Amino acid sequence: MKILDDLILALNFDTAVKDIRQGIFHTGVLTRYCGLAATLPRDALRQEPPMVKEPGFLLDKIPMELAQLAYSQSILEASVGMATINSLVEIDENSCIELNAAELIIEKGKGKRIAVVGHFPFIPRVRKYSKEVWVIEKNPKEDDFGEAEADNLIPQADVVAITGTALTNHTLDHMLELCSPGAYVILLGDTAPLSPILFDYGVDALSGTKVVDSDLALRCVSQGANFRQIRGIKRLTMMK
Repeated sequence: MKILDDLILALNFDTAVKDIRQGIFHTGVLTRYCGLAATLPRDALRQEPPMVKEPGFLLDKIPMELAQLAYSQSILEASVGMATINSLVEIDENSCIELNAAELIIEKGKGKRIAVVGHFPFIPRVRKYSKEVWVIEKNPKEDDFGEAEADNLIPQADVVAITGTALTNHTLDHMLELCSPGAYVILLGDTAPLSPILFDYGVDALSGTKVVDSDLALRCVSQGANFRQIRGIKRLTMMK
């Protein structure tokens, strides 16, 4: 998990843990800033309990300890770890634009073959502009491919869009290794850290989230908001 190693090494941990919220769809952690990550409830419920080893006592930990939870095999703990990492990343807004990931995928994928790791609501729209779209999903829906097909499909794609939750379930390193050298690679979703460190690993664009109203965003997380329902955020894209 070299990518996680490098992300954590770059963080400044000189702050306190102020709040942690884990909703059904998202996790939020407030340290220097507020960071978000997807909770992945279906994957979490397949795991043996306890899913979180110290519930009720995570606020007693220092930010470094919480960030280290990103290495956990427990999905819920790893979500806390990723939200903590995102709460500590110094986002350079001058290097970002307010661009939706779907627009970028369409722009780069017109008439091309696109592999999307994770089932996103924008898939039908992307299909209208592409030559072919392969959706690779851990919990496949109709027309999706199971994760076992990643090794076959990703190397064929001209554009590869990977959910940031590949960091949470520790598959990102392998997904990036599968990408063709000429492929345009996008990491997207609120779990995706807006950190240029990921450009060193073959990622060309990061489409993530910056929280601008911590109270509102955490309240939405606590009350079961899905990604489209979370308020108090900016959706930003950083390109290599």
